[in-house]
Amino acid sequence: MVTIRQLRYFEALARIKHFGMAAAQCAVTQPALSMQIKELERELGVNLVERRGNAVVLTSAGQEIAERAGSILAQVRELSEFARQHNGVLSGPVRLGIIPSVAPYLLPAILTELARHYPEIDLQIRETQTDILMDELMRGELDVVLVALPVQSAQLESLPLFDDTFLIAVQAQEAERWNAPDLRERIGEERLLLLEEGHCLRDQALQYCQIANMQARRALGAASLTTIMQMVAAGHGITLLPELCAATEVDRQRVALIPFPDNPPMRTLGLAWRRTSGRKKDFTALGELIQTIRAHEKGSAA
Repeated sequence: MVTIRQLRYFEALARIKHFGMAAAQCAVTQPALSMQIKELERELGVNLVERRGNAVVLTSAGQEIAERAGSILAQVRELSEFARQHNGVLSGPVRLGIIPSVAPYLLPAILTELARHYPEIDLQIRETQTDILMDELMRGELDVVLVALPVQSAQLESLPLFDDTFLIAVQAQEAERWNAPDLRERIGEERLLLLEEGHCLRDQALQYCQIANMQARRALGAASLTTIMQMVAAGHGITLLPELCAATEVDRQRVALIPFPDNPPMRTLGLAWRRTSGRKKDFTALGELIQTIRAHEKGSAA
């Protein structure tokens, strides 16, 4: 009889196409994974893979069965989620993905409030770039993600939480020079300091400034906002900084924040999950908690 374990091992192998790496992801030895794949082939009566050392190539039957295995495993996950929902809202394991330009600024408060209001939750955090999070969400490796909306997939449902306005961060002694009527034109004259390729925050800033060609090539690609803010403070350029990050990242004696006079650029942050998930109540409750946290932080800063 075909087992869920066999399908899970084969789905990992079909996706990674390497025995050793697939075994590591499934937390088993390579011989154990290989044996289960052979058992699956015997049970189905077809060859699923062509073995070339550690690397593999799927047969035509293997490609079709890999797709079907993915669908079956997704249904099994959704069944487990449906059953878990009956244990109470936000209880048990919840795998949350979160982008780096949000995680340091919201996660500490989220964890504190979850421990206070939902002590039965086991929150498992994954912090990385948006594209990776979305891929892992679609594969069922994450339950829900906190990202900039919108998400481009009909298979996902999303919940907007709050708008995060961008400010212009400049060296403090340069603040008086930032009274130009057209701030976008002024930004285009400066060296723009941005996160490295792959961060949605970089793409959002470039999209607003409409400088995706020459200026993007001049822009610094940093790994963290902390690095960027140190560069701004030293006078090596400017950046567009989300309001969410300002309290943590800005040294007011060295960096000035310039608001846009009207129609400021902003990003909308929210949660996204698979439409087939049975845990919408969990994600809605998590969203409401995050909105309360953000409203309290903004009220305290006012």
